[in-house]
Amino acid sequence: MKPIDAVMILGPTACGKTSVALNLAQWMPSEIISMDSALVYRGMDIGTAKPTKEEMNGIPHHLIDILDPTETYSAASFATDTEILIEEIRSRNKLPLIVGGTMLYAKALMDGLSNIPATTVEVRNQIKAELEVCGIQKLYERLASRDPVTASRLKPTDVQRISRALEVLEMTGLPLTSFYGKEQGTKFKILRIGLMPSDRKVLHEMIAKRFDLMLEMGFIDEVTKLKENPNLEKDCTSMRCVGYRQAWEYLEGNVDFQSFREASIAATRQLAKRQMTWMRSMDQLILIDSIKEDCNVLIKKIVEEHM
Repeated sequence: MKPIDAVMILGPTACGKTSVALNLAQWMPSEIISMDSALVYRGMDIGTAKPTKEEMNGIPHHLIDILDPTETYSAASFATDTEILIEEIRSRNKLPLIVGGTMLYAKALMDGLSNIPATTVEVRNQIKAELEVCGIQKLYERLASRDPVTASRLKPTDVQRISRALEVLEMTGLPLTSFYGKEQGTKFKILRIGLMPSDRKVLHEMIAKRFDLMLEMGFIDEVTKLKENPNLEKDCTSMRCVGYRQAWEYLEGNVDFQSFREASIAATRQLAKRQMTWMRSMDQLILIDSIKEDCNVLIKKIVEEHM
């Protein structure tokens, strides 16, 4: 059996992935590749639970603080960057640990993504303007008439995906589905381990406790400072991260503090639910109960067996 090239540690938000990865890295010479779409942004530290320099404990981390919040990062970029990083880390005789909860990034690396063409700023602005004038219902109807297969897979209120499908139609004249089935996954052998909390109530309590800690650490001040950037808007990809969108609404006076807190915690719970749904559908994922089992001991044993 071919030994593994890297280890991937997946799990829902607040389940303890970072702690487990750092423990494993202390045991075996490793470098950590962040698989988190929020940790790529500079200045977004508290609300993303970004590990501090003290927590990193000298262990090299990658794909953290690589972009300004006004920029965007894609699953395809993650897959490309991670392939390069795995090669580099292995050349240093260390084990790459790919750690995070952005499931689309995991899929992009393991299974590849369809080669869907990029769209221009002009086309994106055109669709955005049509959305503001006509509304999402009209855009969905247009998508249904030109690409019924894609439309049938989307909710009529899914602004982001409907807009994207129409952008591709505008750019290429072809339906989004015509680009599917061309995926190619990683060349590396990656051991996949998933932390799956068995008790939803306990996970929810952990999520609430962590968010309240973020508030104590100055999360509102962090978002206030981000809002001072004239080029940053609430529709930027970075501000779609859980907690940040809700904080922006609170700072604009659209909701009171208690509503903001409750909405943030509820959105985080929904994120965790989606993450666990993704994990249940993944092939070759070794699941560990992060509440009832000793994850550190089990993961070390599993990794040893595959080295």
